[in-house]
Amino acid sequence: MKELIMATNNAHKLQEVRQILGERFLVKGLAEIGCHEDIPETASTLEGNALQKARYVHDHYGLDCFADDTGLEVEALDGAPGVFTARFGQMNGYGESHDAEANIHCLLDKLQHSENRHARFRTAIALVMDGQEHLFEGIVEGEILRQKSGCEGFGYDPVFAPEGRGVSFAEMPAHEKNAISHRGRAIEALVRFLLNT
Repeated sequence: MKELIMATNNAHKLQEVRQILGERFLVKGLAEIGCHEDIPETASTLEGNALQKARYVHDHYGLDCFADDTGLEVEALDGAPGVFTARFGQMNGYGESHDAEANIHCLLDKLQHSENRHARFRTAIALVMDGQEHLFEGIVEGEILRQKSGCEGFGYDPVFAPEGRGVSFAEMPAHEKNAISHRGRAIEALVRFLLNT
């Protein structure tokens, strides 16, 4: 089984990627290669952040690696939170960085008077392999609900309903969400590339 290193310490994200890949690849997170640094994400785009993380592991550990960055892009907020998705609440005085409850509370407050609920999740994956860099993307369109619904998943899942489904990501079983999610689509693009190289 081919081994892949994913530049993340996010247990939820690692579990989701492992579920998507199944038995095709063995995915290791940063802790499993002894990387406990907080890799900076200072780029202005999702692609830039993903490349920053993958390059860091490649440069410091000499390992081929992939990394992702995901953004929620809300039409009524001119594409925000975008690259600041994980820190949206904190940036607006709603709590700590990477606090899902604070992020959701902030988002719902900002949209409380908006009829336009259209949003999309977008994942960018950067792969650094054999000295080459490759980018992959996955997008899912949907809308922001007016209140949380469901208890599966993580992050904004309780308030994001993918187009045509009528339920939030948090109301879907993992296999159903992964089949249509932004991360699932980006991972499948990565897998297609890896299987053809």
